[in-house]
Amino acid sequence: MQIRILITALAMAVSGAAFAQASAPVSPPATPKLDKMQANQQKRIEKGEATGQLTPREAKKLEKREARLQKHEDAAKADGTVTSAERKKLLGEAAHDSKKIHGQKHDAQKVPADPRP
Repeated sequence: MQIRILITALAMAVSGAAFAQASAPVSPPATPKLDKMQANQQKRIEKGEATGQLTPREAKKLEKREARLQKHEDAAKADGTVTSAERKKLLGEAAHDSKKIHGQKHDAQKVPADPRP
């Protein structure tokens, strides 16, 4: 009888430990607002290229800005935490990039329409 109780208790302890590991919450990304901004800006650049609002050269420069922002974000996350000062700096850089995208999309430079029918 004691062996049966011991086996049951041991089985419950093992299954409880496995359940606790399986339900451990996954930490959310440290910069969800920045990630959302980056995805939105990427779509804006792609749409600008597709509609002819951005020349290939303008799009390339904007892509470089986005890559630089990603590099800065990766550096901020390298130590495992993004401080509020780092987050503020990254969001400011993203806002600056957003203004650059707007400026390039609304300037006089356009990709000429293809004259072929």
